[in-house]
Amino acid sequence: MIAALVVLALLGGWELLVRLGGVDELILPAPTQVAQSLWEDRSLLAPDLWTTTYEVLIGLALAVAAGVALALAMHLSPGVRRALRPLVIGSQAIPVPVIAPLVILVLGFGLAPKVLLVALVCFFPVTVNLYDGLRAADPDARRLLRSLQAGRLQTLRFVEAPAALPAAFTGLKIAAAVAVIGAVFAEWAGAEQGLGHALLIANGQLATARAFAATFLLFLLAIGLYGACALLERRVVDWIPDPGPGAR
Repeated sequence: MIAALVVLALLGGWELLVRLGGVDELILPAPTQVAQSLWEDRSLLAPDLWTTTYEVLIGLALAVAAGVALALAMHLSPGVRRALRPLVIGSQAIPVPVIAPLVILVLGFGLAPKVLLVALVCFFPVTVNLYDGLRAADPDARRLLRSLQAGRLQTLRFVEAPAALPAAFTGLKIAAAVAVIGAVFAEWAGAEQGLGHALLIANGQLATARAFAATFLLFLLAIGLYGACALLERRVVDWIPDPGPGAR
């Protein structure tokens, strides 16, 4: 309730600032103008929203598959961990806006480069959080299974994997929230559709309200993906008690 009142107050202040001439509408359109653009330009923005959502979902799925495989490999094999961990960490030092044009140049203007760039942005939080969760499993439970002659894979299945799920979902939620960034950078580098492409076109045409509308849709997409992952977490990791609204 308080958050909603704060948002309404900010939107009201923003509207007044623009309507009273405190800022040029060409630079900062009023919220009502952005809402009007969302409706009037829906035939342009809806296909772009679908395109970006499709790119993000496939890229996120690829990042989860690669991240889970890498985390398990590093957890189970010290040699793989020593070889791959620096590469996983170093991958985050690669500036996506710089390599995006190179990826587009090599792979073309199709779906592949967009998916690859989304996956590059997303796979690090998935990999690191799952790996840390596997390493943090209860050592007493591990020792108990070893005393029962359990094998390495049984320990992974019955102790380490369930213990790592909360951390894994934390990484998934972070990845879902930042996946949109990778898609936008990829579309800026070269695309014929997508909300990132719509932003470039709107800015070039000085259609500021449409640019803000596209940005708002990107915001909603990120929030929706995060919420979907949080809902899935509550269904899968059902043994962790909900702290309640007062603890958040």
